[in-house]
Amino acid sequence: MSKIEVCSEITGSVWKILVKEGDVVEEDDPLMILESMKMEIELAATADGIVNKILVKEEDQIATGDVAVIIDEQ
Repeated sequence: MSKIEVCSEITGSVWKILVKEGDVVEEDDPLMILESMKMEIELAATADGIVNKILVKEEDQIATGDVAVIIDEQ
């Protein structure tokens, strides 16, 4: 089973986390909502699998390229 790192494509803050560790997700499912310059941007799963680890919490600052979620690919 490979681990997939889901990285932020923007610099901003974590507004809302939509999943929890252990949740089953499919590719393109929303994982969290990021906020930057008053815009809300979804961070989506890049593969089918199980959420292994969430590395941020709501209100954290996140930079482009930071790993936010690790998914165990199925």
